[in-house]
Amino acid sequence: MLKWNVRRPGRLLGLLLLVILSFLVLRRLNWSSLAPSWLRHRQLGLQAKDQNFMLEDSAFSIFGGSVHYFRVPRAYWRDRLLKMKACGLNTLTTYVPWNLHEPERGKFDFSENLDLEAFVLLAAEVGLWVILRPGPYICSEIDLGGLPSWLLQDSSMRLRTTYKGFTEAVDLYFDHLMARVVPLQYKNGGPIIAVQVENEYGSYNKDPAYMPYVKKALEDRGIVELLLTSDNEDGLRKGTVDGVLATINLQSENELHLLNTFLLSVQGLRPKMVMEYWTGWFDSWGGPHHILDSSELLRTVSAIIDAGASINLYMFHGGTNFGFISGALHFQDYMSDVTSYDYDAVLTEAGDYTPKYIKLRELFGSISGTSLPLPPDLLPKVQYEPLVPAFYLSLWDALPYLQEPVTSEKPLNMENLPVNGGNGQAFGYTLYETTIASSGILSALVRDRGQVFLNTVSIGFLDYKTKKILVPLVQGFTALRILVENCGRVNYGENLDNQRKGLIGDIYLNGSPLKKFKIYSLDMKKSFFQRFTAEKWNLVPEVPTFPAFFLGALSVTTYPYDTFVKLEGWEKGVVFVNGYNLGRYWNIGPQKTLYLPGVWLDQGLNQVIVFEEVMAGPVIQFMEMPYLGRQQYVD
Repeated sequence: MLKWNVRRPGRLLGLLLLVILSFLVLRRLNWSSLAPSWLRHRQLGLQAKDQNFMLEDSAFSIFGGSVHYFRVPRAYWRDRLLKMKACGLNTLTTYVPWNLHEPERGKFDFSENLDLEAFVLLAAEVGLWVILRPGPYICSEIDLGGLPSWLLQDSSMRLRTTYKGFTEAVDLYFDHLMARVVPLQYKNGGPIIAVQVENEYGSYNKDPAYMPYVKKALEDRGIVELLLTSDNEDGLRKGTVDGVLATINLQSENELHLLNTFLLSVQGLRPKMVMEYWTGWFDSWGGPHHILDSSELLRTVSAIIDAGASINLYMFHGGTNFGFISGALHFQDYMSDVTSYDYDAVLTEAGDYTPKYIKLRELFGSISGTSLPLPPDLLPKVQYEPLVPAFYLSLWDALPYLQEPVTSEKPLNMENLPVNGGNGQAFGYTLYETTIASSGILSALVRDRGQVFLNTVSIGFLDYKTKKILVPLVQGFTALRILVENCGRVNYGENLDNQRKGLIGDIYLNGSPLKKFKIYSLDMKKSFFQRFTAEKWNLVPEVPTFPAFFLGALSVTTYPYDTFVKLEGWEKGVVFVNGYNLGRYWNIGPQKTLYLPGVWLDQGLNQVIVFEEVMAGPVIQFMEMPYLGRQQYVD
């Protein structure tokens, strides 16, 4: 055993540095004959040979599942990955959200719940390989498909193309991201066996030079593992790129012909893989909660495997769109996604087992031929005593405590506000205020939902369908205010290019544009609430003025466990617990509860703040069971 000699630390330190330097040189120069034995066994990686995947010299089937680290509290990562391993899966897939990692241009965040490297290394520790899907666009039902909103400050921006303004931003991001990813690759001793080139580009297909650009951007920065693309049936022919294995996305048995006919016609005799087998579906506000029957799922998964294809379950565990990160769809109508990303996945939003899990564990266990690890015990769920908010602060009373408003002759959209170091506003609400002296018809292009006030009195809403509103008789100069919410930027489809939020262009009263605005950025980050010190709150009045913030304390007398927040009698707003943004609630459903992880609670008193736009209920409830709404089978 080598003992540390306290009298010769310099010599031992020098020896250690020499060993490390020698290892790095050997790895960089690929002197395989001299490299350590464990590294010599990692020369080939995952290969797409003929009809089969090979991992080094052995045939390999990918049995994967998707879990997104940014949708799961970090303290629960291990629990979710152990449950994946116990289900018989061998590979984790995850997206990398650019908008969360680079919230301001050139400022990167890979800390706490965004620690990608820790998540990947934890997967390796649990015994899972990793397929990384770094984008830059990821879809994922996340705001703008994971692209940062500051890109939209450029009025000429063309997303997902080789437009210089876009590629320069991608290059900077990839410089930073790939420096973290490269050491985690299989051939460097890590668990990453494959990397996806962009995502579902065939459905967008704006620039034939774009996919080759992304491929080269990855390779130039040291990505040496197998490259993949991923598309649904409509985009498969248009989303491929030379030298990259094509995979498909599907949900139904009726689409299985794509494995043998369509993939074969696109790329010949190559390994077949379903990169996204959709285990359920996401939900939109005002719609149903989508579910997929577990027996149907088992039949389709079995059929995919029987066809000799590898598979990735999207999602294995969906998690939660905490904060304001959920996206939207806009085809005929604009539909924003709910806070829950339960997805009717194999694990529930809170990580509980489902009938799908039990059936899949049996299936994958029979394929493996060995006994699987025992599934971890479930985490308890608790119903806490209801909370009656004790304190209150109307939005109007809160304005003096906020950052100084932006003054502008004309309205500015969120992305072009001179805030956050010149990067604009990404999420939340924006309040526009000006003065009028007459009544009439008010018209504006509002994205996505704007509540209109005369002084502090609400006179209605503007949105995609309601573009005009009658302003009643006013006396003298009156404050006109419009509180606009970004309900989620579109994450898929043609409308991705038109996602600036707030007031878009001028706002007109009787056909004349209004001028001289004060604009407040209400992003509701943790720093936002730090301005509301104790003396600024008031007791809740009998008739509150809305919108308003409500403050109360949740008492936890035992060890904190998961719970679900229910806001019966409240209409629409956001919930914050101990500074964590749990996400939006809205009484139009389908979602009726918000997931509150126990790891975000303390034993003792916990701060609960609710921002309510319209109407407050009597109490805030904490349930031991979620309610995600009226169920409808996926069509």
